[in-house]
Amino acid sequence: MTEKTQHAERPALTLRAIIIGAVGSAILTASSLFIALRMGMLPWPIAFAAIVSVLALRAFGSKNLHEANVCHAAMSAGSMIAGGLAFTIPGLWIMGVGQDLTILEVLGASLAGTALGLIACSAMQPYFIREQRLAYPIGKSASDTLRAAGDSDAADAPALFGGMGFAALYAFLRDQLGLLPSVLFLNAEAIPGVVLGLYNSPMMLAMGFTVGIVPAVVWFIGAVLGHFGIVWALPALGIVDLATAGDIRVSIGLGLMLGCGAGTIVASFMTAHRNAKLRAEQGGVSEDDSSHRLSIPRGIIAFVTAAAALLMTIALGLNPAASIIVTVGAWFCPYLSAWLTGTTGINPMEIFGMLVLLLVRFLFVGTSTKVLFLVAAVIAVACGIGGDLMNDFKAGDQLGTNPRDQYIGEVVGGIVGAVVAALLLMGMHRVYGSDAFGPNGQFVATQATNVAAMAGGIAHVPAFIVGIIAGCVLAILGLPVITLGIGVYLPFVMSSGAAIGAAVRIIFDRLHKDDAPEDVAARAARASTVASGLLGGESLVGVLIALVALASMVISG
Repeated sequence: MTEKTQHAERPALTLRAIIIGAVGSAILTASSLFIALRMGMLPWPIAFAAIVSVLALRAFGSKNLHEANVCHAAMSAGSMIAGGLAFTIPGLWIMGVGQDLTILEVLGASLAGTALGLIACSAMQPYFIREQRLAYPIGKSASDTLRAAGDSDAADAPALFGGMGFAALYAFLRDQLGLLPSVLFLNAEAIPGVVLGLYNSPMMLAMGFTVGIVPAVVWFIGAVLGHFGIVWALPALGIVDLATAGDIRVSIGLGLMLGCGAGTIVASFMTAHRNAKLRAEQGGVSEDDSSHRLSIPRGIIAFVTAAAALLMTIALGLNPAASIIVTVGAWFCPYLSAWLTGTTGINPMEIFGMLVLLLVRFLFVGTSTKVLFLVAAVIAVACGIGGDLMNDFKAGDQLGTNPRDQYIGEVVGGIVGAVVAALLLMGMHRVYGSDAFGPNGQFVATQATNVAAMAGGIAHVPAFIVGIIAGCVLAILGLPVITLGIGVYLPFVMSSGAAIGAAVRIIFDRLHKDDAPEDVAARAARASTVASGLLGGESLVGVLIALVALASMVISG
């Protein structure tokens, strides 16, 4: 009897899996929102959710991988919803507007984007997963993680929760008690315009370790180019003054991020076209098992789509014609997002949000800035949860899990995440204020700044255009430059922290390069688990501090 058959005989869609997944979704949504705002990027949480799901279900005596798969699908659903909001909405506050933004508006955008992303990608599952069989490397990693954690009698609980506990304590001592500095080796005077130092954050070190050596090195190269090659060198050579050099750095960084996203999309289409041509030459892909094709009745698809359009008309203040345009965009963009996620593992959801924002602004002159950002949030959320869902479907396809069971888990987790992300984002704004968001604030919100720049004007347009062209060309050429713009844009102290994490990864790999292959894989998995704990621990403390402050404010009136 095969592994798939053994697990298929046990129920996957259980009440405990849904409840644990929903609770996990709330926690991971809060954690992911903090990471996205603080770090300007958001790692996929799927492997983390897979490990926690296995551990949680083991506590109830279950070793059913399909049940864990449903649980992890629910648990990871809210994270990308949080990313969709964090990558767009704070742009309003960065622009100095949006003070009249209400929780109902943000909640409406969050729920509409979630519903459209879920329903659109449910219709795409048969095509991308069963017919095209795209790689979905993150989903494949999730299935491998579930197998490893589920089959191991000594699960990585100590590594996971040990890393989480250490990071949580460290962040508490730093942020709440003030016993640790926020930046190590701080020197703001050595080089004009460049603040040197190392951001004192286990989360940032884990980020550099997790994203991989090449992306982290490219990230640091971007930081060196931006801060030393532009901010320091240009004024030193007398080409521009210091203020203009700062504008050039920020603008070219934003342009690089946008250009890399666009170039990656183009490159993915080119790759997909070549793969489709190759499959056609080989006679195509035969469908061998229709039981793993998700089938949603067309009536339900039409109803949910219409309901989301109506919700946007009422909650966001869009006119019906604009709501239709956004709804169409919320089907088209998740299609591109699912394709991109399946071929590269990258999902630049804010890029799609900006595209639809610009389209609505062009077609419906006079649309308020607030509404435009809400539109961008709808699209980004739809693409975010769509990418997560397709990765989950890939994991399920690898393990033989019924996609209907996974989908129900994703719907429950998505609804929880949509509500938690909207409430928490508005709560953080109330606690910290608008000035806390942006390049010089506590929450750098890199992608939201990018969206704000597109909506409100670029500080240095020529540099922005150069960045777009350069990023697009480099990405089309297949060079690993997706993190280059982040390095140019972010403060140097944050990029240096990620570089240290990458250096640790290099040393780690070199120390174990001669080990047996199975030992290398085991140690790498354990190290990645520790890094996941560091990411989760510090971000959760940051969220808890915000929640306590918000509760205190509400109680005191």
